[in-house]
Amino acid sequence: MIFMQFKYAFQNYDKTRHVRAALREKTISHKHAREIAVAIKGMSIESARIYLQSVIDLERAVPFRRYNNEVGHKSDTGVMAGRYPRKAATEFAKLLDNLESNAEYRGMDLDRLKIINATVHKGRKIERFIPRAMGRATPKIDILTHVELVAQEI
Repeated sequence: MIFMQFKYAFQNYDKTRHVRAALREKTISHKHAREIAVAIKGMSIESARIYLQSVIDLERAVPFRRYNNEVGHKSDTGVMAGRYPRKAATEFAKLLDNLESNAEYRGMDLDRLKIINATVHKGRKIERFIPRAMGRATPKIDILTHVELVAQEI
């Protein structure tokens, strides 16, 4: 088993003011995770949780600002191109629970926490092959995703 040591991308971390949590090597879409991270940055933990639950319930769309080629328009207010990435939103909801429990352990006020940084990175590639007809094969490549959240007590 290969053990990898991961570090956080957030600079100037202060243990007295900040709390952080991370997901490592999850099989979620990097593009979906990036758009969700942009959407929840600046929200409180509770409003981010409500937003993610409404995405999972297909009530609110996540605006796709960068990866919006051939993405349909949504009737949601302020959203031109958007989608409902349920799998990534579920993982982000679990990460918010982890962030909240880390803050509770540190003795921070949960009502005053605000997400100040949401970072998404590509992880390792898992390369496989799918056998096809006539002795051929098609590559199947899964790219894992790292997500980091940092909240600050305001």
